[in-house]
Amino acid sequence: MTVGNVLRRTGAREGHLQALSLSTIVLAIGLWLRAKTVDQDERGNAERRAIFVGLWPPMFWLIGDSVRKGGKR
Repeated sequence: MTVGNVLRRTGAREGHLQALSLSTIVLAIGLWLRAKTVDQDERGNAERRAIFVGLWPPMFWLIGDSVRKGGKR
């Protein structure tokens, strides 16, 4: 049983995960812009948080692809 199959059974579709992927891009940009407004002591932490969230979009996009394929090999 793959993640794609489990999500397909719960009703998630490729479009949902692609929208989530694009949303995390916007969130990462927002966090990065916010990091520029905090003081120097907290800036490193805020930038690392933005980079961490910026790593999520490809994962959600690829999971969406596996949901679309629906277990076809």
